[in-house]
Amino acid sequence: MEKGYDFIIIGGGSAGSVVAARLTENPDIKVLLLEAGGRDRHPFYHLPAGFAKMTKGIGSWGWHTVPQRHMNDRVFRYTQARVIGGGSAINAQIYTRGNPLDYDEWRQLGCEGWGYENVLPYYLKAEDNDTYDNRFHGKGGPLGVSKPCAPLPICEAYFEAAAVLGIPKNEDVTGAKQDGAAYYQLTQRNARRSSAAMAYLAPNRGRPNLEVRTGANVHRILVEAGKAAGVELVDGTRLTASTEVILSCGSIGSPRLLQLSGIGPADNLRGLGLDVVLDQPSVGANLQDHLDLYCICEVSGPHTYDRYAKPHMSVIAGLQYLFTRRGPVASSLFETGGFWYADPEARSPDLQFHLGLGTGIESGVAAMPEGGVTLNSCYLRPRSRGTVRLGSADPSAEPLIDPNYLEDQRDRQMSIRGLKLTQEILAQSPLKPFIKAERLPGPDVRTDDDYFRFICEHSKTSHHPVGTCRMGIDKQAVVDPRLRFNGIERLRVVDASIMPNVISSNTNAAAIMIGEKASDMIREDHGART
Repeated sequence: MEKGYDFIIIGGGSAGSVVAARLTENPDIKVLLLEAGGRDRHPFYHLPAGFAKMTKGIGSWGWHTVPQRHMNDRVFRYTQARVIGGGSAINAQIYTRGNPLDYDEWRQLGCEGWGYENVLPYYLKAEDNDTYDNRFHGKGGPLGVSKPCAPLPICEAYFEAAAVLGIPKNEDVTGAKQDGAAYYQLTQRNARRSSAAMAYLAPNRGRPNLEVRTGANVHRILVEAGKAAGVELVDGTRLTASTEVILSCGSIGSPRLLQLSGIGPADNLRGLGLDVVLDQPSVGANLQDHLDLYCICEVSGPHTYDRYAKPHMSVIAGLQYLFTRRGPVASSLFETGGFWYADPEARSPDLQFHLGLGTGIESGVAAMPEGGVTLNSCYLRPRSRGTVRLGSADPSAEPLIDPNYLEDQRDRQMSIRGLKLTQEILAQSPLKPFIKAERLPGPDVRTDDDYFRFICEHSKTSHHPVGTCRMGIDKQAVVDPRLRFNGIERLRVVDASIMPNVISSNTNAAAIMIGEKASDMIREDHGART
């Protein structure tokens, strides 16, 4: 049994890295950060275009969903990070925050302190923005946030095409208004990825009160007399925390570890031969995710980055990046997009677009042999709810991930509307010089039933799972609004799993905000001790 830590943080991802850095600003607090994955030494973790390798296995657990019963039993690859920095080390670096009304709805659900005006200061505190310094943005924070440095002419044509359909260009979708087509800002600094590990941990590795262990796979949280006392690793090592255990493994990893620890739905746990520490049916429930649909067109010339897929062109791209910090290697490949409406009566945009400067960028998505462009859409406020459950008591076993996509008929209807809108955008005259023909869905997909069958074959996760350790004030909530676990003392959950409802955008910036806000709450709760 190892002792001597005030806090043990399980998970060195987007939120866990933040909490580790912030708590150890006090030299009297000793923190141990445990990350099951490895170091981020490979260059793909730092080059913006390295994202194209990430959904194909690098830095991932390699998990899948269970067959999706509302999508003809389709099984989805479900990329979850297994590297220091978590999702921020493998994502497309898109910096969006959702809509202010998302957070105000959290507050209306009883989560006091989580309204938009409450969380905005934590976004500003994290940010080092290379473009804006105003009410909505900050400078001088740990996280690099930058405008794209490698857009292509087809991006401007996309803006013009959207405008034909009444979708205006928006210079800052994280500013005063979310509506419109836009260049996204990116979690980059000097044309390199700014992951939570690079932003928050790397500058502070020399702190004697911060210990970071990678390759440290936690088997279970140790609970004694109703209090979290420490953790046990898969190799049998036990580590104790005198103040708190902070769980930050993400919306799949956090409920998985809780259930391995005997904390979750009692009947499920007993059925796997696990001792029940706390019967909490809501652990692993309320899973929400954005389902990504896509339209793919073949281009009429070298208008996207697909041309750099050939080995000799990859060498040229590498040299261009080395000497200029421009070109395809400097691109996240999805730095253009925006927000609009599937339902014209929606309270705020309910669709998000991502323009992919190529094809076959993500695992399972078709590639055009002669080059192409991809336009993704996702319905932002799905009503369908899924679960994360254990299929085995073996800590090395894959969890049963069930996003339950399209259970709700409205989700299906709105998703199809979004896909049709991507086709309309790509068919407008400003894009005609760039596009040869639409290949997917193509002309044979006409009726809503045709679209549904197409979606079942051609769709993917948007990598935005949330909600499985829901925050709230009701008896079913997993954590309270200060993220303290209901029913077990000295245990806190700090990651995207605490969101009551998924925000209307990418979720990584919000996870970092959660880490910043949680750090302040932890310090407040423990007073002079932190």
